[in-house]
Amino acid sequence: MSRPQNITILGSTGTIGVNTLDVIARHPGRFRAYALTANSRIEPLLEQCRQFRPVYAVVLDADAAAILSRQLRQQGLETEVLCGAEALERVAAASEVDAVMAAIVGAAGLRPALAAARAGKRVMLANKETLVMSGSLFMEAVREGGATLLPIDSEHNAIFQVMPTQFGHGLERVGVSKILLTASGGPFRKASAQELAEVTPRQALNHPNWVMGPKITVDSATLMNKGLEVIEAHWLFGADPGLIEVVIHPQSVIHSMVQYIDGSVLAQLGNPDMRTPIAYALGYPERIESGVGMLDLFKIARLDFEAPDTARFPCLGLAFEVLRRGGTAPAVLNAANEVAVEAFLQEKIRFTDIPRLIEAALEQVSIVDVQVLADVVGADEAARAAAKSWLERKA
Repeated sequence: MSRPQNITILGSTGTIGVNTLDVIARHPGRFRAYALTANSRIEPLLEQCRQFRPVYAVVLDADAAAILSRQLRQQGLETEVLCGAEALERVAAASEVDAVMAAIVGAAGLRPALAAARAGKRVMLANKETLVMSGSLFMEAVREGGATLLPIDSEHNAIFQVMPTQFGHGLERVGVSKILLTASGGPFRKASAQELAEVTPRQALNHPNWVMGPKITVDSATLMNKGLEVIEAHWLFGADPGLIEVVIHPQSVIHSMVQYIDGSVLAQLGNPDMRTPIAYALGYPERIESGVGMLDLFKIARLDFEAPDTARFPCLGLAFEVLRRGGTAPAVLNAANEVAVEAFLQEKIRFTDIPRLIEAALEQVSIVDVQVLADVVGADEAARAAAKSWLERKA
């Protein structure tokens, strides 16, 4: 019998990480948690170490690392604790690792995902920012490292499932005429402009269909999440902006579709549960049990579709704009959005201020071509500084 596949989970205490461990636990002879990582949340990480006995646990905070190490020793666990950003890259690229779940939210997940790609791993990419910030660099690392790239976002995973295997040779050559990204529309799909101006963080965190972390949930409410996915789809599938269309689908049953030149539209359907794309990526090219219930079409009864309203939700339009501009524009958008979402969650700005802050950063920060990672990092830092300056002027 072959040994279990060693899996590193970058961001194991987040929603994607927890769901990944849930799937792994269903296949103990097939997968092993090699390394688990978190920012500073040591209590859930300790519990995960108890259950899965990884070789390494990584945290960014030094004090948290010391506490976790002591607690592991007290409980007789042999998991070694590593600390810092370089440790994330180490466990992502380790020779013993077969696959990496890249699920750290935000710009912090960029470097370890790149390390995994350069090391030729199976990269299960749940971190949007990796492709949004440095799509050209990351795809180059995938090619040069010989990595296998599998998208975890339910939408891109759906597209991957119904896309011809030869799509890398060009979408037109395989008969693809359009990629249709579905969006739930979030909790404020029918809200007026006035109602949006009064939205509270608590309301924004109440997603109608999905259970996600706070940042992604707010992005879903502004439709920025879908905008970032548009940029991701461009890099994952080599799709020009004109070949990508967003479709509001409130039931979140069809996770995305691909339209072909013969008139066919292929869709992937399923209950809204992230364990489905996670299990698909872990088992690829096989199908494995995920723990997700079977879809009951009779219970669903209907499927609705509508066009997005970019006047009420300008973040989606901004994402298409920066994709067309190219260079470091997506990195500026991403960084400014992270600052804006954090400020909104702290009740420093209104929900409707989020796109205004992003627009201000895009106007202020110079956009350059991406040649090396330093270009991306510089744009990220400049955008955060511009966003914070905007917040200070508004305060």
